Amino acid sequence: MGGPVSDEDVAESVRLTRFAIGAGKDDPDALWMGAFVLTVFAGEHAAAESAIDRAITLNPNSAHAWHSRGFVLVFLNQPGPAIEALERAMRLSPLDPLGPAFKSVLAFAHSSAGRHEEAVEWADRALHEQPRFDPAMSVKVVSCAHLGRIDEAREWLGRRLELQPKLTIAEWRARGGAVKFASPEILALIEDGLRLAGLPEE
Repeated sequence: MGGPVSDEDVAESVRLTRFAIGAGKDDPDALWMGAFVLTVFAGEHAAAESAIDRAITLNPNSAHAWHSRGFVLVFLNQPGPAIEALERAMRLSPLDPLGPAFKSVLAFAHSSAGRHEEAVEWADRALHEQPRFDPAMSVKVVSCAHLGRIDEAREWLGRRLELQPKLTIAEWRARGGAVKFASPEILALIEDGLRLAGLPEE
């Protein structure tokens, strides 16, 4: 796995993304891709939602635009609309190459709604398609921990640590990305689950 993205790279990515969204205002793919970057790297959720809304208006059958909407909404702690968007994405493209990502975000949305059993089921579906997909492993760790299935959470944390052996709560928080701009409730959900599973603070 790569290291953290530099502040300079982030700033350049956001600058180019804003340009792409402006230049590609009639291109639904440019819009949803740009929205994804804005929410992950800049926390500009309102701008991301606006770009996604336009992408969906231009192409209501874009599974990836609906997935992006679900992604943004889950990190804003709006699990209900996120689940609706993600389910629509999967109906539109049931065999999508990004299927594990669709399912992992849906699992996370269920977890944030307190439906941890459903979250584990969707994480398992993602892992069936891509066994070492770290977002799916992470949501399974968190959901199992919140269900009190601590042994299972620790088992999956061990698998997750095979990909990133030095991971700690502090390092996970410092990685940034979408997590950096998530709502406090989402941050607490994830961090509490990781702690319950035994991930060290430092």
